[in-house]
Amino acid sequence: MNRILFEKGEISRGVATFGGVRAEHVLKVLHGEVGQLLKTGEVDGPIGTGEITAIEDGLVTVRLKHDAEALAPWVDLILAPPRPRVMKRLLPQLASLGVGRIVLVGAKKVEKDFWGATLLKEEIYRPLLIDGLMQAGTTALPTISTVRSFRKWLREDLDREFSTSRRIVAHPYGADCRPERAEKSGRLLLAVGPEGGWTDEEVALLEEKGFSRYSLGPRILRTDTAVVALFARLQSV
Repeated sequence: MNRILFEKGEISRGVATFGGVRAEHVLKVLHGEVGQLLKTGEVDGPIGTGEITAIEDGLVTVRLKHDAEALAPWVDLILAPPRPRVMKRLLPQLASLGVGRIVLVGAKKVEKDFWGATLLKEEIYRPLLIDGLMQAGTTALPTISTVRSFRKWLREDLDREFSTSRRIVAHPYGADCRPERAEKSGRLLLAVGPEGGWTDEEVALLEEKGFSRYSLGPRILRTDTAVVALFARLQSV
């Protein structure tokens, strides 16, 4: 937890009082005391510092000064979701790595019962994303949307929702793209398939929409491993 974040509703006239995991971190890890400055920020807002003005009964009160911009997202992700337990592990990492939008799509090999998972409820996934932001020290909260009919969405809605021409589909076979050669107009849009892989038809449809294939090699990776490896490679180009 490298920056303590607050929801807008937690801040009143520049002051916030908090408990729970955040306060425990401040008191036990940072050895917080009155007068100490903390790195703080507002979810989807600016960053800055918070001066501890009171500590009482496990609650910490800080006076905030947020006057700097946080890091902006650099990539959007089209993701055929893995099993909920893997997705739960992945969400904080996506927030930490700088994803702006996450579109979960119903590719053919996605398990059908995923769409009933409690993880898709905002009250469940939002804290996971915020945890990732606090690790990265930034504030831009990724948005999550779901698309059950992937093929229909690709044909009818993709270009309206994403204007960028910088599009890459992760696929272990027949890669014809190196990231340094990818079109650099707009924010990167990356498509990552299910753990069973995209079907040939799905890859063809993505290519029709301007996606270039990109491979990390012939090994087929788990989704959480593949996504982190892809971002590590692509954010440096």
